Amino acid sequence: MPTLPLTLAVITHNEAGSIARCLDSVPFAAEKLVVDSGSDDDTVAIARAHGARVVQQDWLGFGAQRNFASSQCSHDWILVLDADEWLSPELAVELQQRLPELMAGNTPAAYLRRRTIYMGRPMRWYRPNVGEKLARLYHRGRARWSDARVHESLRFDGAAPTLLAAFDHANNPSLPHKQLKVLRYAELKCRDWLDRRKPVRMWQAPLVYLLAFLKDYLFRLAFLDGWRGFLIAQTAASYALYKRMRYYEMVNHPESVADATDLLNKHHIDR
Repeated sequence: MPTLPLTLAVITHNEAGSIARCLDSVPFAAEKLVVDSGSDDDTVAIARAHGARVVQQDWLGFGAQRNFASSQCSHDWILVLDADEWLSPELAVELQQRLPELMAGNTPAAYLRRRTIYMGRPMRWYRPNVGEKLARLYHRGRARWSDARVHESLRFDGAAPTLLAAFDHANNPSLPHKQLKVLRYAELKCRDWLDRRKPVRMWQAPLVYLLAFLKDYLFRLAFLDGWRGFLIAQTAASYALYKRMRYYEMVNHPESVADATDLLNKHHIDR
């Protein structure tokens, strides 16, 4: 298959079970780059076996890690996927057709649609998991990632087209995987709040849980996906509540920040 002057960039840590599928789904990329933060499984060996150049970088936080990856790419146009994501055949064909025109112009980025696989099946109704728009294709001279430790976003000026076909996301192999991710993301988000000295508003906590659940379960149509939708909404609401509880603890018991860091690092969660 002819290649295009594009780098597929993936950041990894212990992704041996998924990295091959991710890399193989983009056969037209002239370069595949994996930025690994100290995997102790077979991630690096598998990535190299599937055509990737691997660069080691200690974990910097999601935004900074992605910006580091951008700086290591050989091409200005970059496609970003997580290790548990992969292009559908339809999107791969659409990208090959549209990339030459995008690259020839001044477009800063493009949005891709993401379809989520949850508990082994695609979500059918829950809006964030059906056709969610994410800026994942960009020119590194015209766009960069925010420096947030988690929930980073691609920043750019100007209009960006949206491709029609979707890429797929295996949203956590199991509920234990999801709970570990909740711990990780909450810790990173709370550290961002701590840096900004965000006010503690624990009185909001009960309302936050209720409103987060209702937003996902009713207004984002999770209830139409049955019990899977209920679990999605409950997990999202629990995450919203836990972040505020954990931030309250960080502010009132600063020693807990270092204690939690040691614990999360010990169990390879905090990255």
